[in-house]
Amino acid sequence: MHYEIRVDGHMSETLSKAFPELDHVMMAGQTVLFGPVVDEAHLYGLLARCQSLGLRVVEMRQVPE
Repeated sequence: MHYEIRVDGHMSETLSKAFPELDHVMMAGQTVLFGPVVDEAHLYGLLARCQSLGLRVVEMRQVPE
């Protein structure tokens, strides 16, 4: 499965390194994290990581591979 997680604002390189398994791009005042997600536990772990870093998730969706 591949997912896209959009967070509000532009993430610094330091914050981006907290998600080594995902690529990222910045666009329109948001950072888009994207890449493979192994299973549901991995997905919830990514969301928990966002929350612990104070990132506001504005959208999350599964995308075609």
